[in-house]
Amino acid sequence: MKRQQFSILGFSGTLFTLVFAIVWVFPLYWVVVTSFKPDTETIAFPPTFFPKEWSLEAYTYILQNSPILSWYGNSLLTSVIITALVVLLALMFAYALSQIEFPGKTWLYWLVLAGFMIPFQASLIPLFMLVNKMGLVNTYAGVILPQLAAPIAVVIYKQFFDQVPKELSEAARLDGASEFRILFQIYLPLNLGITWALVIITFIGAWNNFFWPFIVTNSAAKMTIPVGITQVQAAYGVAYSKTMATAVLAALPTVVAYLLFQRKVSEGVMATSGLK
Repeated sequence: MKRQQFSILGFSGTLFTLVFAIVWVFPLYWVVVTSFKPDTETIAFPPTFFPKEWSLEAYTYILQNSPILSWYGNSLLTSVIITALVVLLALMFAYALSQIEFPGKTWLYWLVLAGFMIPFQASLIPLFMLVNKMGLVNTYAGVILPQLAAPIAVVIYKQFFDQVPKELSEAARLDGASEFRILFQIYLPLNLGITWALVIITFIGAWNNFFWPFIVTNSAAKMTIPVGITQVQAAYGVAYSKTMATAVLAALPTVVAYLLFQRKVSEGVMATSGLK
């Protein structure tokens, strides 16, 4: 039986990976642990890395004294609508760019690619002025509409539609199928892995988006969870356990969504990277 030889290089790589993983995970651990500490213990010196006394006081206080359930509802509503519309629009747009011939098609695709090159912050002021003129400030529509532009989703779908043999769509057209039927009954089932990955990634991105909802909302009734966290911090001052408890509650739905659909996300990421 062949004995495995000790490798200094392999041991160093494993040790480096382990240290890097601990450094990466520690902030998450610290947030969760702090949320279960009493307020007096969160400001103690030296800090305790494990709570001396587990307490749910911060969670019960946040749930009873802040509109966090309303923020949950706002985040859920806007994230679900954004996810559904982004995937649907990207799906149809990419199909048109990939399978339908029309004037200006190449220029339109280059325009989509140009979307990668313009940072969102550069268009913030004209975008806010437009939303303000439309009377959509502090409304759900004002939060949702600017987040529907997702050029990366269009490019990913187009890349996969280009790989589907054109004989499939040509045969369907000869049988009298409409473009919508070809898209939803032939092309979409062939790309369900990509669709699942885009659904989860878009939902998590919309749920965690802070910048635009912070700019466009000015009342607690329309705030989303990431924006609401700033209100908790401003209301309670130095109350680390309450702030961390709010952060944990805010992240909980996205963690659950990822755990439920992580296999679909992994399959989609592998497919987009060409590994599958």
